Amino acid sequence: MTPHESPRLIADIGRVYARFAIELERDQYSHQTSLRCADHVSLEHAIRTYLESIQPLTVEHAAIAIATPVDGDQVRMTNYHWQFSIEQTRQALGLDTLVVVNDFTALAMALPSLSTDAVRQVGGGQPVKNSVIGLLGSGTGLGVSGLIPAGDGWISLGSEGGHTSFSPRDANEIIVLQHALKQFNHVSFERLVSGPGLELIYEALAHAQGITDSHLSALEITQQALDQESPLCRTTLDVFCNMLGTAASNLAVTLGATGGVYIGGSIVPRLGSYFDKSGFRQRFEDKGRFHQYVEHIPTYVITADNPTFMGVSAILDTQLRTLNNSAGSAILSQIRRLRPQLSPAEQRVAELVLSQPRSVLNDPIHDIAQAAQVSQPTVIRFCRSVGCKGLSDFKLRLASGLSVSVPITHSQVTLEDSVLELGSKVLGNTANAVLQLRNELQREPIDKAIDLVLAAKRVEIFAVGNYASVAQDAQMKFLRLGISCGVNTDPHLQALVSKLVNPDTATLFISSGGNLPELVALQNSVSELGAPVIAITANQSLLAKKADAALVAEHNELAATHLPMISRVLHLLLIDILVVGIEMRLAESSRNTPNKLLSIAENDQFRTTPTQGVRTSSPLRPSISHSQ
Repeated sequence: MTPHESPRLIADIGRVYARFAIELERDQYSHQTSLRCADHVSLEHAIRTYLESIQPLTVEHAAIAIATPVDGDQVRMTNYHWQFSIEQTRQALGLDTLVVVNDFTALAMALPSLSTDAVRQVGGGQPVKNSVIGLLGSGTGLGVSGLIPAGDGWISLGSEGGHTSFSPRDANEIIVLQHALKQFNHVSFERLVSGPGLELIYEALAHAQGITDSHLSALEITQQALDQESPLCRTTLDVFCNMLGTAASNLAVTLGATGGVYIGGSIVPRLGSYFDKSGFRQRFEDKGRFHQYVEHIPTYVITADNPTFMGVSAILDTQLRTLNNSAGSAILSQIRRLRPQLSPAEQRVAELVLSQPRSVLNDPIHDIAQAAQVSQPTVIRFCRSVGCKGLSDFKLRLASGLSVSVPITHSQVTLEDSVLELGSKVLGNTANAVLQLRNELQREPIDKAIDLVLAAKRVEIFAVGNYASVAQDAQMKFLRLGISCGVNTDPHLQALVSKLVNPDTATLFISSGGNLPELVALQNSVSELGAPVIAITANQSLLAKKADAALVAEHNELAATHLPMISRVLHLLLIDILVVGIEMRLAESSRNTPNKLLSIAENDQFRTTPTQGVRTSSPLRPSISHSQ
């Protein structure tokens, strides 16, 4: 195997233990250590403790599998008090990359690479190639995931299937459910098919037999059952295996997991032949009319060492390969390569970019220069030394390489949602869509759009319906920059204005779907008159295909059933990106022509266009406020 360029930190974080290792080459782990979570105030503290123990090794990239849902930057453990921001943790630890995923999402990604001696089949069945695979496993909870084939790779499902409602199948399980309902309003499979669940099953069966003062831990129950020391412990473990069979069977028919169902976690792999002889497989096939369907699906126990490490390592490797192929990663590599050739002052800027790339991306030139202890012209010289036209070009190239992908999901709002659920979905969907936009942002169309606006004597904006407010926002921002601009949202006015444009007029079309016949007709009209077209719309739409520069935003919003929410936010962000780019370009050129903005404002050709099309002539007034 080819060694990695630098050591990688791999971690598996549970409720009790945090396991760490260093990966020097793919699936080869050294310096393995388990730390008790209770001995550390936070995940960051635990990681620091481990990193101090492996000095002088220096880690740049890290991947963490954690026993909790991961959705966005903020992570809060379900069964423990740790909570943290992924980005803040990355910065605090000085890492270039930090990937955090659900532990069963990571384990699922390890399944395709497991060899035959890394699993043990329980029962019959044959896997169907290139088919869906199911995964579940018991530990402190019940993890559930799956894999869906996608071309030459796989898509791992982020699932909380362990929280599906438990349903009893025999008398013992009815006793357990009745006992559990005295303590919990909702009894899920995770309540019972887990380490704490073993203890709850034992407690329920003991109470049914009149034993009220007996308590054993999950480890004690398992050991006494395997050693045949306690009939009650054996019954408890049998009930546990049967329940797991039901959960696995439910997963198989839910996912259509004809590629097999795999059992991981910390409990079942330790049961050995006891599990193979238990009622698990019989219960798995006990599916009534679907008996023949599930009997052909194989079930496997994962026996490999460190399978979660293997999965989270694969996710990190994919992430780094994606970044290495991006323009942003190329600029970072170029900075590292050119750093010895830079002047001492430029080297300080280089060190700042390499250590705090996201801060540099967001900070104005004044803050960048101050942080690097150099002058602002030095920052510009640095950008040009690494092959960029200026700071704006540098930031756009840098931004494309700093997007660490996260699972992008969209939860459709339904009539059954509570106000809290509705709010959570709206915010979550918007945040995920913004992250997706950041990942897919392209420099070339943005540069082209900036060039078209700056080359034009006037900008005419066309929008309809809900996107009129986006057009008005764009007009206000263009006017603040001294750019003559009009907004056209009335169909009659749009038809009139489209006949008055010329090659010196840049037109901006704003549309969510980009296929409205009236806007497409207007675009054709202005194009015939030689006016360049900028479109803020959906990818592969009619507007995007015919535009001179298309700023695209993809989303999963159903405009037919809900008011435009996500698309409107994305379009406003694209307007901001365009305007900031124009402003930075003007600021850069104003160093050579300080009175440029003033000359634009004093130009007697300058006109503003009110929203409803009443045209007036007035000079640009410096008193226009940011809040208007």
